[in-house]
Amino acid sequence: MDTARNLTAEQVNELIGILKVRFEQNMTRHTGLAWSQVQAKLEASPERLWSLYQMEDSGGEPDVIGYDPEAAAYTFCDCAPESPIGRRSLCYDTAALEARKANKPADSAVNMATSMGADLLTEAEYQSLQTLGSFDLKTSSWVATPDDVRSLGGALFCDRRFGRVFTYHNGADSYYGARGFRCLVRV
Repeated sequence: MDTARNLTAEQVNELIGILKVRFEQNMTRHTGLAWSQVQAKLEASPERLWSLYQMEDSGGEPDVIGYDPEAAAYTFCDCAPESPIGRRSLCYDTAALEARKANKPADSAVNMATSMGADLLTEAEYQSLQTLGSFDLKTSSWVATPDDVRSLGGALFCDRRFGRVFTYHNGADSYYGARGFRCLVRV
């Protein structure tokens, strides 16, 4: 991942073009919102554009899923059908990564999300995302885990099977080729 947090003009134009097409092709995710207002917000937020670029670059396919009028912020979330391919085979957090004695994965979900300037979805946000489509039919995604679960060595992940959304637990140090994470950014 790029850590300079600067995009070239070409990268900005390419990303805004991708986001616009995705926005227009998936209007049911953001009924009543206008692209021109989203684009103006994006162009005024280079740091958030960088985060969205990281989400896109790792396979997340970010799209607008909501607007908070109090914060005057659009919520972008990973809307790839499956957990983003560039963010799989990760344990939950840095403590879990450091606790592994052998076969350590390259990184952790929490660390990677933080380095992208994004947040892991909470369990409630994951459930809400699933009302906008069917995601993670073959994969699963780590979600932000409450301290009481994490303090016992566990972490939560979710997926969609049999027409339902499920929340499960695993050791935070576990990692699988079909488990990644979804994140969101508010602009």
